[in-house]
Amino acid sequence: MIETPAFMDTQRPETVPDLVISHGITPFHLANRPVRGRLVRLGKLADIMLMRHDISDRARALAGEALSLVAGLSAGLKFKGSFSLQIKGDGPVSMLVTDCTDAGEVRFYLRSENVPEEASAKTLLGDGYFAFTVDQGAHTERHQGIVALEGETLADMAMHYFATSEQHQCWMRLYCEKTDLGWQAGALLLEKIAEEGGIAASQDNHEDAWDTACILGNTLTAAELFDPTLSPTTLVERLFGTQDVLVDRSRVVSLGCRCNRARLASVLSTFPEDDLDHMAEEGHITMNCEFCNVGFRFDRAEIAR
Repeated sequence: MIETPAFMDTQRPETVPDLVISHGITPFHLANRPVRGRLVRLGKLADIMLMRHDISDRARALAGEALSLVAGLSAGLKFKGSFSLQIKGDGPVSMLVTDCTDAGEVRFYLRSENVPEEASAKTLLGDGYFAFTVDQGAHTERHQGIVALEGETLADMAMHYFATSEQHQCWMRLYCEKTDLGWQAGALLLEKIAEEGGIAASQDNHEDAWDTACILGNTLTAAELFDPTLSPTTLVERLFGTQDVLVDRSRVVSLGCRCNRARLASVLSTFPEDDLDHMAEEGHITMNCEFCNVGFRFDRAEIAR
């Protein structure tokens, strides 16, 4: 049997169990009120993704919040593409990148050093920039907004972004912690929408409805969010049941690393022979994906061919 050459092998190896969280994102809106939202629960996926990386628990908590944030925001995509967050600062966590496709495939990369376990997101990230990017795929221009890092929490930074870059009023809370069931991560996102048909009310009433929704959302606790006995619909109705809440169809989330053995092999083929010899150990070259932390092993002689 002839082994498939690396350059033709387009199937990457299994990186995690075949796990899809079927009710990972639950959209909802408040009838006759200028409020729509999303409840995010990453379930077991959070523990699988966070534990694949050799980082501190405080860094894992920050990464879990970022994954929940981007997963929730990507649910608003109306096209095939991806929504990504990139943060670069001068703190112990110098780089944090997360993205999610329209199909709910999430991934992250975090670079850190000497992370203090008791520190705010602002302390971890320091001074730098916060950027969201919407990518609609090939042959289209990416839309990107960049603002300075402002706020003590990651949620504060995201709300500052929407207020300054998009002039869009949002409210959010991000959650991630280590529980008896492993790492859990989730979020509650609310956004104020423009007046549409069927929402005929004064501006004062709109402001009151928005303020009330934010107050109710702020009562959500991590214990409730991570309680496996509470369904997402039950949780949303418990929070906003007095506001004529309408729950939409849930969306899935799953691991979305797009590393590819064939692509990595083609990259290796561009290196000079001397560099390939230097990278080889006992006749093999290993390349690690920084997103899923999987090592791809190539035979040195195969790359030479």
